[in-house]
Amino acid sequence: MIGVYGAGGLVVDEFKTGDGCPKIMHIPMCLVILICFFIPLIAHLLKKWSVLYFLFTGLAGSIALIASIMQYIGNAECPKTGSGTPMCYYSLILFSSLIILKIFYLKSKIKQ
Repeated sequence: MIGVYGAGGLVVDEFKTGDGCPKIMHIPMCLVILICFFIPLIAHLLKKWSVLYFLFTGLAGSIALIASIMQYIGNAECPKTGSGTPMCYYSLILFSSLIILKIFYLKSKIKQ
């Protein structure tokens, strides 16, 4: 839910101003990240489609990792929070946590 809220705000800014987030081939990456938060949320709530969950969290995690590396070396500029922290760092932490937690959840479900 936190990710949907954060990415949703960036998407709204992107549609208002046109420069709210980085783009690849004219596609705003914040929109891709929003979709990658939303689909796993639905899959988790419905307790179905683990493949979709991992596909979309993995895709977004990869995007966040690449963006974080590029931000760190100075080749890209991620949107920043009010405190100045690049949001790609938060996305990387969130998606990594979602993947790890889902793996633990599925393993505990198998043991039962």
